Amino acid sequence: MAGITLEKGKHLYSEQSVTSLYLITNGQVQVSYPGGSYTLRKGDVAGICEICSEIHFLEYIVLEDTVVAPYPLSSMESLGEMLEQNTELARLFLLSAFHQLNSLLGQCSLSELSCSNIYQMLMEDFELYSSLCTRYRIPPRTLGGISDLSAYLGEEAPDLWLNDFYLGLQHIYSSANYKPLVLEAGISLGFLRKCSLDFRKTYASLDEQFLYRKQLADFYFSESGSDLFDCYTSLYFKLGPDCADTEAVYTVITRMITQFENDPCLDGELVAKRTQNFRSNLSMIQEPASTEGITSADLTIVSELAGSLNTILEFAGADLDLCSNFRQHVQSYKALSDKDSMDDKVCRLRRKLTEEFHALYSILFQRSLEAPAVPKPVKMFLSFGYVDEELAGADHCALLYQLSESRTDRSEFGVYTFYEWLLAIFQGKKEPSRNEFEQDYFDYIHKQKANGNITDAEFRELENNSMSKVNYELRNMFPPVNKMTFGRIASYCPIFSSHNVLKSLEDSYVTLTKVGKAFETIKGVDYSAFYRESLDYDHLDAMGKETIHLEFLPDIILMPNVGIRGVMWQEIEGKYRNSSGRMFFSIFHMEDFVTSMIRLTGEFRWELCRRIQGARWNDVSDRSLTSEYFDYIQFYRKNHDLSNEAKERVRSSLQRAKNSFKEMFVRDYITWVLFEGSGSPRLNKVARRILFTYCPFPADLIKTVTQNPLYAELLGRHQITTAQRLHHLDMLVKKLQNSGTPVPDTVIQERKFVEGEV
Repeated sequence: MAGITLEKGKHLYSEQSVTSLYLITNGQVQVSYPGGSYTLRKGDVAGICEICSEIHFLEYIVLEDTVVAPYPLSSMESLGEMLEQNTELARLFLLSAFHQLNSLLGQCSLSELSCSNIYQMLMEDFELYSSLCTRYRIPPRTLGGISDLSAYLGEEAPDLWLNDFYLGLQHIYSSANYKPLVLEAGISLGFLRKCSLDFRKTYASLDEQFLYRKQLADFYFSESGSDLFDCYTSLYFKLGPDCADTEAVYTVITRMITQFENDPCLDGELVAKRTQNFRSNLSMIQEPASTEGITSADLTIVSELAGSLNTILEFAGADLDLCSNFRQHVQSYKALSDKDSMDDKVCRLRRKLTEEFHALYSILFQRSLEAPAVPKPVKMFLSFGYVDEELAGADHCALLYQLSESRTDRSEFGVYTFYEWLLAIFQGKKEPSRNEFEQDYFDYIHKQKANGNITDAEFRELENNSMSKVNYELRNMFPPVNKMTFGRIASYCPIFSSHNVLKSLEDSYVTLTKVGKAFETIKGVDYSAFYRESLDYDHLDAMGKETIHLEFLPDIILMPNVGIRGVMWQEIEGKYRNSSGRMFFSIFHMEDFVTSMIRLTGEFRWELCRRIQGARWNDVSDRSLTSEYFDYIQFYRKNHDLSNEAKERVRSSLQRAKNSFKEMFVRDYITWVLFEGSGSPRLNKVARRILFTYCPFPADLIKTVTQNPLYAELLGRHQITTAQRLHHLDMLVKKLQNSGTPVPDTVIQERKFVEGEV
């Protein structure tokens, strides 16, 4: 087919309707979407990701003189015939579609993280501004609408598994195994249609994120000039050069300028003009010295860490092939200009590094148990995934070094680094986690014995073999959870690299204090979140079958990576209901930690209720959190307590939750803690009743909502059930006193629990 030459700067499509596809035979075309762009090169096909749309929603601009081959697109049937007649063309169409979607999916993950980071930064900047104004008795200015903002929930986010799915397809069609697939035109057309639909959903998510970021960015630089940049610059000049906090204010101002001067969410000319005005006014006062740069102490640390990769591999000793390959692959990774590239070669490199990293981690852990002294780079590897000082960056190296020096064991409070977690398993304090198939260590070795893979003697030896338990954890839990907490599945690589650090490491570092504050926030609204109903085994003679509530806070395990997601891995330990669950976070958690913890607590409540209820978890005749919520969602259309508008909102929310009842509950739970708990009703009547029943407010919050008519009926029922339970406990106390039996302390604690005063 004859090619068409297009000049630089020309728009590829002059009409909105999707009527043709263009195979690029030479040159480059830029494809723009909300907040970003990617480039099509030789072999790519323009328009292939829009075949299921009636009009073009992407913008195509020719970057240089380009030659394209046009292919008319009148219908899906005609496209199917074209694919059947030309299998090589089908392969090119598929590869280009997969490549373009993978590019968009990667950008979607980064964009979602940016939404969370900008929101958290905005809240912190506004809080700092308000506190400084209060400190120096300067009347603070208000920013209209900032109190109504909420964290980005990513309701339109594409499924995480799509990354691996399309990367796998791209790999297959790039190999020699593609030929049988392209012979089936139905398969090719099916993949193209699915890819087009997934592309549109991803585009919609990016559009939602772009609008959210634009909303946040407008609080920094707005057309009206009433924004945070103006608040800070005004405060800077009011404080003057001799004030102790002037330098901190200047640091925030320069960060705003750096971050937003090239941000597509804002008018670049507006930002440049506002920046120039500020810099012009600086001549009137002495400009503070820059706080950026590396101190002499940092340089000493960086010098000490020189050759970290060699130190780590020398300590590992053993497997020479593993060490040699890992060294080579780390160097190749360092040389990449785009470490998050979706190119097949780069994806293969990241996969190899991941496999070698996990193998090396196991070796280093075992060596650390035997060695009299562990080198600092090895400690940093085990705690943070640190490998190389150049990859980490000088400033990050210094901080990682200091954190590894100052880090103390927090396991007594249920907070572990991953290394400390493995130590707890090795020392017999904890049992290995269940794998992805809900199989724990003892189930696994029992199955191995039943299948004849191990003998009775080997089974007895494995039952209490500490290192075997550690290896089970490293094989079955570590790889998937480390990847899940990292969050950006398509570009996952476990080694610490500065390009993954998208906000301050100090701010994102998960400490015991952060965990404690997150628990306080949750228990301040849902005080019973981590309590279980149990018999009082220490006072069975006095209490008999009387139940009490005991609290089991989940173990928090911090994975050695820089990530954006939390994972609720299991709600109990082994098969014991009265045991701690397990939640995993990146040790450097880039999103808002409290919001992430609330989400996992919602998942925890759902899964624990399912565990306790067993097969009747959704049987409304046996009332429970899951059964009532399941019944509410399943039959919401027939629920007379819901208005038509409320039913429409439930339908829309269920679609966004991809018809997952659990995800619906988790989102309602987040709303319950963040909004309903702060006096801002957002839930409908039925959802509020269920959450109030099974996730009740503590006593002090009950007093706060007493005057709210939305809670009048709920509070009436709550007072009745509370009074009945307290009366029952009073009668139990009298019975024990009359029989001369000492009243256990657990009865007093149970009374406080019922009253919501724990």
